[in-house]
This record gives sequence, C-alpha cells and structure tokens, in this order.
Amino acid sequence: MGKAERNRAYSARQRVAQQQAAAQQAEQRRRLLLVAGSTLLVIVVVVAFIVIKGLIAPKQKGSARLSHSTFAGLTSVPPSTLAKIGTGALTPTGLPIRSISDTALSSSQGKPEFLYIGAEFCPYCAAMRWSMAVALSRFGTFGPLKGIHSTAHDVFPNTATLTFYKQKYTSSYLTFTPVENETVAETPLQPTTTQQQAIWAKYDTTNGAQGFPFMYFGGKVIVTGPMYSPAVLKGLTWSQITHQLSNPNSPVAQNVNGAANYLTAAICKMTSNTPADVCKAAPIPAIQAKI
Repeated sequence: MGKAERNRAYSARQRVAQQQAAAQQAEQRRRLLLVAGSTLLVIVVVVAFIVIKGLIAPKQKGSARLSHSTFAGLTSVPPSTLAKIGTGALTPTGLPIRSISDTALSSSQGKPEFLYIGAEFCPYCAAMRWSMAVALSRFGTFGPLKGIHSTAHDVFPNTATLTFYKQKYTSSYLTFTPVENETVAETPLQPTTTQQQAIWAKYDTTNGAQGFPFMYFGGKVIVTGPMYSPAVLKGLTWSQITHQLSNPNSPVAQNVNGAANYLTAAICKMTSNTPADVCKAAPIPAIQAKI
C-alpha cells in the first residue's frame, strides 16, 4: 500500500471514529435528558400531591378569648329556656350517665368535687364542654373563657369549643376540677393524679383504655361519654353557638341545653339539692329521677 493510500485509509478510519464518538456523545446526552426529564416529572408530581393534599386536608383553626357577648350568652342561659327544653333532643335511654355510690372527692374547703377529664383535641369533649359551661354557670362563676377548636384530624373536625385548662371557677356549692389531659395536637398537657386515674380506670375502661370525656360527680353520678353528637355544632362559630342557646327550638339548644339539664341534675345530687332555686326548679327533679 502506497503512502497516499495509507493516508486515505487513515483519514477514513479517523472519520469513522469521529462519527462514532459523536454518536456516543449524542446517545449520552439523550440518556441524560431522559433521566433529567423523569426526575423533573417525579418532582412535579410530588409537589402537586403536596399542594393538593394541603388544599384538601382540613387546617387547624386558632383559638381566642370569648367575646363579652359570647361569654354572656353562654353563662346566662335563661332558666325559663332550660325549663322549656327539658331533656331536649336527647334520648332518655342509652345515655352514658348513671348513679353510683362511691368515694366523694372533696376540696380543701370541704365542698363536693366535680371532676372532669377530657382532652382539647377530642370532638366529643368539644360538644360536652358547652353543656358543662351552661350547667356550672347555674352554681357559680367562670373567669374568662378561651375558645378553641377540636383537632382537624378526627371525626367532626374543627368543632368550636372551649378549653378548661387553667380555668378559674368559683362556687359556694362545689369545686370544679377540670383535667385537660392532652392538647389539640394530642401531646400531654395535664396528667391525672393517682386518685383521679384510679377512679377513671374503675368506671371508664373501654377496650382496656380510658376514654374522653369522663365526669365524676362527688361519688354520686358518672358520665362516661358524650350525650349528643358534635355534628349539631358543625360549621358554627363560638358566637353562633351561644346565640342559639337562648332559642329553645334551635337544634343547638335542644342538644346542648338538654345535656346541661342532665349535668345540672347530677350536680344537684352531689350538692344535696342546693341551691334550691336551681335544684327544685323544673325540669331538674324529673331528670334526677331518671339518673
């Protein structure tokens, strides 16, 4: 092979090598683009999922001190309204309330003690706190009340309610001892004492555990659950709830006040029916006979 032929053969091989290298580089770029595109697609899908989940998932609402008008509407339900409602929309049979005969918890002042154990996240506690506030206001005076919402991640999410954590309450007839066991975020808040835990475990063991809400009226009466569904409060604000309490025909009053009358009867049983203007007024004696 002559020099000229060798040069031509070399040049041909060089061109083939260059073409092959270019083809390899193009293939590498294509693969990189495919990988990058796939990665970008995954990122877009994940981000979209997070955004959609954030839009769909209920968000936890904030808390605030109740306004003066809301506080007044809650703590001053007219006795005539309560008498007209009676047991309201509550079904007398099957309610989680019954009489007992056990140790009477007493405060340092010697007054009978109403023990409540609940949790801020609990939607059923959310419902019953309204009834507790109405009933307890007939025997004493609350300090400023703080409104919260039950958890956004359970049944009846974001139910407007109160918290009794560090709540001030004064009464000549009883001591109110609230224990909010967990926060709205379901983290520990107030632990129970050994005596409180023993009472709770004795009367409210469901599937091997204690449930919320639990109420113990001086060893005379216990309540081991909600008396009505929180569904009746769905979508309502604190002020809307309290505004309806004075209307005996409203679903809110029929449930909240109906349960409040039961709780009032339980308190009267604990306080030996004092004060008489509350405990002897309709419909309390009739309800007491059903407990």
